[in-house]
Amino acid sequence: MTHDLVVLFEHPDWQKPLFSALTRRNIRFGTFDLKHAAFDPDTLPEVPLYFNQASPSASVRGNTRAVPFCLSLMRSLEQGGARVLNGSRAFSLELSKSSQAALMRRLAIPHPRTLAFNDVDRALAQWGDRWPALLKPEQGGSGARMYLLHSAAELVRLLTDRPDLWLPDNLLLLQEYFDVDPSQGIVRMEFLGGDLLYAMRVISHGAFNLCPSEVCNPEGGGGHCEVPETKPVRPVEFHPYPGIPSAAVDAGRALMAGGGLDVGGIEYLEAKDGRLIFYDINANSNLRAPIAQTYGFDPFERVVDFLWGML
Repeated sequence: MTHDLVVLFEHPDWQKPLFSALTRRNIRFGTFDLKHAAFDPDTLPEVPLYFNQASPSASVRGNTRAVPFCLSLMRSLEQGGARVLNGSRAFSLELSKSSQAALMRRLAIPHPRTLAFNDVDRALAQWGDRWPALLKPEQGGSGARMYLLHSAAELVRLLTDRPDLWLPDNLLLLQEYFDVDPSQGIVRMEFLGGDLLYAMRVISHGAFNLCPSEVCNPEGGGGHCEVPETKPVRPVEFHPYPGIPSAAVDAGRALMAGGGLDVGGIEYLEAKDGRLIFYDINANSNLRAPIAQTYGFDPFERVVDFLWGML
């Protein structure tokens, strides 16, 4: 074994700050690019600790094969006795928004009404007249393939004109829409090892891509995200939220533990009636260094501390 840790990744830029922090700390680590790879289950594992940083949004970058490959690889690693942080259980949850809704129901955490479907007629018969509604992919990622729809006819027309929206898994969701104060946006909490790392407000200006990566949504706009969506009139804004309610943090901790996540982001919105509505669980957490720095620390150094403690 020449390494103590291997990072599984797919995005060419997201992991650079983590790799730099690991290098500064002289940790013997390797990288495993999931885009073009192969593995032999009889030879695994090669190191005691793996850290999964794959994302469901790989498909929008032309890397659809990376997702099932990563899941299969992690299952083989776990069968071989390796510890995989954000392993197959956590990644499977991130790949399934319907499973996320089921977890929230089990934990009695408020969340949007959700309907998974592979047939439009059956979906409309069960959904009824609950419009407007959000159309989402079961396997999400960076806001791709999300639409705000106002009628059944709009859904039928969209899926007739855009059959590619069924890809990659031929499963879609209708989800309850909540009208929120645009100036307040949504809240994203980042957790590390079961503890809150920081919280921030995200003001989208109409965008669905709320990826916190500075590559995708840099300060001032002009990012290089490959999600094909209409760009907002103004760049997505990220603001520290030190006054986050303790009830929100408790719910986030429960979701992290219930989903088996070691590192992750939990998102919720504030309905106009005051309820906190949780709607997204992210196992691949793109930490935003400028936000963490307002709290007085480097988030990637904290991740390295966590990884070192697992060795």
